[in-house]
Amino acid sequence: MFNWDLLDRECAEKPEPSQGAASARSVRLAPMGDADGIEALTEAIERYNEAWNAHDVDAIVAMHAPEMVFANHTAGESADGEEVRAHIASIFETWPDLRFETRRLYVREGLVVQEWTATATHTNVMRRGEIEAAPSGKEVSWDGIDSIPFENGLVARKDVYSDSVSILRQVGLLD
Repeated sequence: MFNWDLLDRECAEKPEPSQGAASARSVRLAPMGDADGIEALTEAIERYNEAWNAHDVDAIVAMHAPEMVFANHTAGESADGEEVRAHIASIFETWPDLRFETRRLYVREGLVVQEWTATATHTNVMRRGEIEAAPSGKEVSWDGIDSIPFENGLVARKDVYSDSVSILRQVGLLD
């Protein structure tokens, strides 16, 4: 069994990284309350995932802490605070029928980690940095993982790691 207390102690002993870009910031969480307990977070992540599948930007953003950081590390995208709303809306503009299915869900006090599979039709221009893919009409599917720390029942940060290579292959940009 994994010793979370040991990990927490080791993380607490490490010095803060220098303040830099949003993707390099660490999140110092307040002591856990009932809103960050396993049962509450299990219910919260269910509502959060339902909002994502409904493309309900208002409901998603309502579950975020004010200074929330959204970082998709494999796509090289990051937004924080008020910028998160527009970033999420742009995801739904790119993939109008985007759906997520959770494959595995791990919940502990203050943290949710989930493995998922996304499916969407490539009906709009897709951008990954300087790479641009014209609509192919193909149904695309890819896997990913989210690490989501919560504070006071709200998403403090969302770190996304997804299989961008698979997306690029399916839309015809890679062999």
